[in-house]
Amino acid sequence: MTYPPLKRAFDLALGIVAAIFLLLPVLMIALMVRLTSRGPVLYWSDRVGRNNLIFRMPKFRSMRTDTPAVATHLLRNPDSYLTPIGSFLRKSSLDELPQLWSILRGDMSFVGPRPALFNQHDLIALRTQNGVHTLLPGLTGWAQINGRDELPIPDKVRLDVDYLQRRSIGLDIRIIWLTALKVLRRDGVAH
Repeated sequence: MTYPPLKRAFDLALGIVAAIFLLLPVLMIALMVRLTSRGPVLYWSDRVGRNNLIFRMPKFRSMRTDTPAVATHLLRNPDSYLTPIGSFLRKSSLDELPQLWSILRGDMSFVGPRPALFNQHDLIALRTQNGVHTLLPGLTGWAQINGRDELPIPDKVRLDVDYLQRRSIGLDIRIIWLTALKVLRRDGVAH
């Protein structure tokens, strides 16, 4: 089996197991979001997927409904937009759990470059120029375990290119493991 079909089979198997295992925590988080702030439980954002096609990616809503649709680091005071449990959801990465839906649908993978917002033109252009746009975006990626929110765009893209050139199931498993460690330690989380 070559890497792309093997990667998809890996994503589906891990996604189904994770969805079953995380069902109760997901329902509890949904209830907490609903009880602590107005608005929908999920936030659906337009993201750039493989070959620069737009797809809708869900996250647990961690910010108020009046938050501008820009990358968090571009907000003047990002903390002022957080819901009462938003900081916890973001620092623990629990806001990302609904992306299992995107993985099961095939819009995302467990490992790949993080999907850009539709309006992150500089990131999209640099990824396209370097061939990274051909990859399925991921829940986590090589850039996430090497700096996460703290990396400037050119450095993120360099790490995305490194992943493009070295990708394998073994590297994917290593990235997932290192991501779990980083999430537990809350390394590299800016907001």
